[in-house]
Amino acid sequence: MRTRNPEAKRQQLFDAALAEFAEFGLAGARIDRLAKRAGVSAGLVYSFYKGKDELFDAVFGMIVDTTVATVPLDADRLPDYAAQLYDAGLAHPEVMRFLMWYHLLRGESAQRASVAESMRTKVEAIEQAQQRGTVTTTMPATHVLALVLTVANMWHQPAEDIARLVPESQRRSLVVDAVTALISSTDA
Repeated sequence: MRTRNPEAKRQQLFDAALAEFAEFGLAGARIDRLAKRAGVSAGLVYSFYKGKDELFDAVFGMIVDTTVATVPLDADRLPDYAAQLYDAGLAHPEVMRFLMWYHLLRGESAQRASVAESMRTKVEAIEQAQQRGTVTTTMPATHVLALVLTVANMWHQPAEDIARLVPESQRRSLVVDAVTALISSTDA
């Protein structure tokens, strides 16, 4: 006799939704195709979520929560943090593609409370590292964080012309070297 496992179904649905939204975006995604990917009925999708919009936002929330949990920031080791983010993006290109869709469609107005809290905590950690002298004080901690995140994810953005300039085998070390140079700038 099979036992019901709603959390397993929800995870199947999440995985299928991530793939569907990454490939087609919100407008192009189809609940029936998504349900088929998940191996569930379209009706089951609606038992978990009211529709595509709610599911789209739920996928974003799951990505944020997973990233915060699996790639924690150590402000005294920002080059390692950037490398871990780079590795995560490389290992999960569907997440990076989904995030592009999400930001195109939701933009800055979609700043979830968990994202804002995560960013606030990271900025505070960088400020403390600046006080300890392990991170430069030539720029505010918010700028340091923004640059670290940008450098870590720059190879996962659709800029083929730029990507051709640096072989894939050198990109991770370039991320680490760039963040190392960024945080060790000489203070004035």
